Amino acid sequence: MPAIDGVSDGEVRSILTGVSTIAVVGASPNPARPSNDLLGFLIAKGFETYPVNPFHAGGLIRGRQTYARLADVPAAIDMVDVFRNSAAAGGVVDDALLLNPLPRVVWMQLGVVDEAAAKRARAKGVTAVMNRCPRIEFRRLFSGPQVMAR
Repeated sequence: MPAIDGVSDGEVRSILTGVSTIAVVGASPNPARPSNDLLGFLIAKGFETYPVNPFHAGGLIRGRQTYARLADVPAAIDMVDVFRNSAAAGGVVDDALLLNPLPRVVWMQLGVVDEAAAKRARAKGVTAVMNRCPRIEFRRLFSGPQVMAR
């Protein structure tokens, strides 16, 4: 069965091995929240991570400086992980499409789908992934004895 976003396993592998900087929009300082867990996983995998949450801007989440907006992140972002609900995803994608340089990927988390936002991203040459979790995809695509090289 094809994925809802039309992104192949090969493309997902390429994303997960090819990006270096990831902004997690909706990152929570609460260790019980899935967004906090994902941030910790990405840090452990060696990604340069930037939590984005206006309610915690200036503070630390998982030891990382937190920013109010994507535009405040002081580095080029390869991937924007959207850890917001589907209704908010379009605004996050639009913010990502204002960045210079553009991110390579906007990744909408498990349960997050916004076809119109994905279409806007793709029209600008940005890969749009929907309804997936990077952690789950890592485990699915890189399980077993092989080690993902970064």
